[in-house]
Amino acid sequence: MMKKNLLILGAGGHGHVVKETAEAMEIFDNIEFLDDQLEKAIGKLNEIESFSKEYRYAFIAIGNNKIRMQWIKKAEELGFNIPVLIHPKAMVSSSTSIYPGSIVTLGAIINANVVVEKGCIISAGSIIDHDSFIGFGTHVDCGAIVKSHCLVLGNSKIESGTIITKDDLPSSEDFIKSKGF
Repeated sequence: MMKKNLLILGAGGHGHVVKETAEAMEIFDNIEFLDDQLEKAIGKLNEIESFSKEYRYAFIAIGNNKIRMQWIKKAEELGFNIPVLIHPKAMVSSSTSIYPGSIVTLGAIINANVVVEKGCIISAGSIIDHDSFIGFGTHVDCGAIVKSHCLVLGNSKIESGTIITKDDLPSSEDFIKSKGF
């Protein structure tokens, strides 16, 4: 039986949050980093393909939204499974949909009927209230709040302490330009 090994691309601060979240989930046999700073990693980012036989799972822990989404696409093309990581001490409604490459970290709260698209970061202490949509590649930073019935465009960053309300809804043109559909 093949081991359930996880390869994390990016060994910076966010990478360590990803690793601790994955460890807390207790579903992976082995967790290692790829990073261009080799003292923390078993290889460089551009060597990802050579790890595809030993590691079935890859998670992209790169803070830059657009670069994170590019690496998710590349990892998928190479045949890696891209997991959803949810810290056991996050509170996530059973009616929430969270797509591959997204992480919900320690202490985050996601209420009913929320959609969190592919490649999102839902940071510690953030709150996403019911019936909201978080577009692909978005980072909801620590302590940010997305109130109910909100739509957040793809590749956005909701800074710490920000409160998003229905008054902040993007125009339909902005939504289409973001390719958030």
